[in-house]
Amino acid sequence: MMASEKFDPLVESLERFIENTRQLGIIVSDFQPQGQITLNQKLHTLVTGLQEMEKTKAQVQDVQVPLEVFDYIDQGRNPQLYTKDCMEKAVIKNEQVKGKIETFSKFKKNLITELNKMFPEEMEQYKTHHGDT
Repeated sequence: MMASEKFDPLVESLERFIENTRQLGIIVSDFQPQGQITLNQKLHTLVTGLQEMEKTKAQVQDVQVPLEVFDYIDQGRNPQLYTKDCMEKAVIKNEQVKGKIETFSKFKKNLITELNKMFPEEMEQYKTHHGDT
């Protein structure tokens, strides 16, 4: 089973629940006493829908959603942008770390060059002990 397929039953249950809730809102907004049976049936359908969603819980129980995704939703932003934003931040951080590594490599090379000039004997011992750099 593909990762997205395990969400299909939950998505379908949610879509049915949303539609039934919409229909219930219409019934309630223009309620007439003769519509009581229809209202009761729609309420029963909602309860059944909640029970269906409860049954799908085991299939998605291992899914962990970062709290920041809920912040995106609360702000009216598309939660799928969270992944994009995380990737962009990772690329920026990667570039920063790469720059630091390059800077330290250049510093090490320059330091060894200067130390060779000032302390040639000690640097020979260092190279012997740590390998030629």
